[in-house]
Amino acid sequence: MYALLFSDTGLSVWQIASLFALWSITGVLLEVPSGAWADAVSRRLLLWLGPLLTAAGFALWVIVPSYWAFAAGFALWGAGGALGSGALEALVYDELDGLGAAGRYARVMGRARAAGLIGVMAAMGLAGPVFAWGGYPAVGTASVLACLLAAATASRFPEHRAPAEDGGNWAATLRAGVAEARADRSVVGALLLVPAVTAVWSALDEFTALLVRDFGVPDERVPYLLLLIWAGATAGSLLAGPAERLGTAGLAGLLAGAALALAVGATAPSMAGIGLVALAFGGFQLATVLADARLQERIDDSRRATLTSLAGLGTELATVATYGAYATIGATAAHSTAFALSAVPYLVTAALLAAGRTATR
Repeated sequence: MYALLFSDTGLSVWQIASLFALWSITGVLLEVPSGAWADAVSRRLLLWLGPLLTAAGFALWVIVPSYWAFAAGFALWGAGGALGSGALEALVYDELDGLGAAGRYARVMGRARAAGLIGVMAAMGLAGPVFAWGGYPAVGTASVLACLLAAATASRFPEHRAPAEDGGNWAATLRAGVAEARADRSVVGALLLVPAVTAVWSALDEFTALLVRDFGVPDERVPYLLLLIWAGATAGSLLAGPAERLGTAGLAGLLAGAALALAVGATAPSMAGIGLVALAFGGFQLATVLADARLQERIDDSRRATLTSLAGLGTELATVATYGAYATIGATAAHSTAFALSAVPYLVTAALLAAGRTATR
């Protein structure tokens, strides 16, 4: 609802675009330093502090709606997201590893991401009635309460890892993490795989409504078909456990199959086409969880959040590049063409994975 709030407050298109840019820039600037901070101090600390920053930003939006309040809110939201990125994956993996259950990481994170997607779909369904009842203040209050609940939940996470011996010197932790990545080719490959798998389909999410509408679907039915697409992504998350045994060849096949489903589905204006796009999103979501698991298996626990945040930074930058590529294609072609061409990077990634496996063998 926030885009509508900005517009109803009187903001111009360029002002709204500048807010989105500020949001992305904040995340890019803080992604890696926040990961190093998590490794240097407490990952749980960052996980409950992040939602509190986001809650403060949402509160500003509804208490003093103005451009500068919106800008401050996006800066707080971007900072809150950066604090959790890397810290969550590192905490979960290390706690499972301490229990001798590191092999369950993909299953646990897959279920967590599925729960998050279900939460998004539930919020989409509830936003209309809540807004009709209480307007922006009601939606804003619900958003703040959700963040406070997230912070309270994070504060109850177990954390048995001791803080870094350097007394919380996050800069030293960052340097050590970068050095570790440069010294191990398997770590570099796992770091690059995360944005290669995650960025494109995450960016396409913003354009799925336009694709569905171009299929000739009435506007009032678009949200229901978007729910179908996100149900596919949710199913992909839930399959992470059974798919843990997929090796490099299996991951390459998964990416290639999802890419073909995306290309065919995007160019088939029918319910079957939308179903194929949902299938593709499920495959990409599954591959995202598996790529994260591969990274966690290859990095040292003392710098886990730092290196995970490096992968997150790569994803952010690749996502921005995807937006630019999509805008360039969309300026002269239909959304279906842009979606179909977006399958190409996945086919390339699948081919590189398969070639790397063959070379290793």
